[in-house]
Amino acid sequence: MARSGSVILLLAALFLSSAVQARQTVLLVSIDGFRPDYLDRGDTPTLAALAKEGVRAAMRPSFPSLTFPNHYTLVTGLYPDHHGIVENTMDDLGLAHSHFSMSDHEAVGDPAWWARGTPIWATLERQGGRAATLFWPGSEAIRPALWLPYDQKMSDAERVERLLSWLDGPAAGRPDFLTLYFDRVDTAGHNEGPDSPALDQALADTDRAIAQLIAGLKRRGLLDKIDLIIVADHGMAALSPERTIYIDDHVAPDSVHIVTIGAMMGIEPLPGHEAEAEQALLSPKQHMTCRKKQDMPAHLHYGSNPRIPSLLCLAEPGWIVTSRAAAAKKKAGGHGYDGEAPEMAALFIARGPDFRRHKVHAPFDNVDVYPLLAKLLGVTPEPNDGRLPEVADMLIR
Repeated sequence: MARSGSVILLLAALFLSSAVQARQTVLLVSIDGFRPDYLDRGDTPTLAALAKEGVRAAMRPSFPSLTFPNHYTLVTGLYPDHHGIVENTMDDLGLAHSHFSMSDHEAVGDPAWWARGTPIWATLERQGGRAATLFWPGSEAIRPALWLPYDQKMSDAERVERLLSWLDGPAAGRPDFLTLYFDRVDTAGHNEGPDSPALDQALADTDRAIAQLIAGLKRRGLLDKIDLIIVADHGMAALSPERTIYIDDHVAPDSVHIVTIGAMMGIEPLPGHEAEAEQALLSPKQHMTCRKKQDMPAHLHYGSNPRIPSLLCLAEPGWIVTSRAAAAKKKAGGHGYDGEAPEMAALFIARGPDFRRHKVHAPFDNVDVYPLLAKLLGVTPEPNDGRLPEVADMLIR
């Protein structure tokens, strides 16, 4: 019996080892702020060719259509309301480091902020796979075996070469899942606007980086062996100083604490001023709608998380809500609006051995990317809000 048991254990170990070695490699690339219609501007021949060869779709971002919430949604399959990264800026008085912002490296690297969701790389590694992240929100706190802290100064070319280096060496030691992140399109959209020459230049520069990536994969004999998925976190709407709403015109500034500004303002009434703030803000307003967080529209899947402020004022696309005290550098482009707004649509391209060719897919919600990744990687997914049937017809098998 002892010998028989040993044989069974040996066979099981060999099976598991073989399964891990045979696991499909998936490369997830994010181009921050890339709208699907940018493909039609003629500045991105490499991306356009990939879209034509494989699957192309317009993807609906989760609300709010911001960078950190949506990047974490893509790799957890959870709406921001559920994974807890409810904004780029937020408060949580229950944490030792109670304020979060994208520029605060200590908060960004604190696992407590990210603990309500489990990113796909953590699930993969727990189930015997290997992962590598080159700049992905959440990876500085919940770290895979290979990762880098975010460095905006690292050029696109350097990012590509670093990621390709992780694919060198024996196949048994390569990551099964990798991420890569580009930010120039989003930066140009914010600073100069989505219809600017600067945006065209950023598109062309990023496309060259994608071409470098494709050439590097081809030299390594990996291009047709890897499932490449290229996504964006959100789109971009044109802004104008004339389309600015000052909350000071509607509520006394000394009666509220302003948590966030932009497409949506998050407001926490100060103690004793709750009724005053609600009376001032909940009546109809031009170009924005203010609600209690529990009264947000159901399709936004937003409003139950304790990190969400009590009152939320959402502007019409193209408008922003701020205060005179907080007004900073004017931006020519912005996001954060309802994901159903056409300007907020996000890019989705998929090419590889598991994807159909020459397919234009119907728009879908970005929570559905997670179950797609789990299927490709052969892992049992964590509980999530995604729906694999919404995207399963992209796949050959």
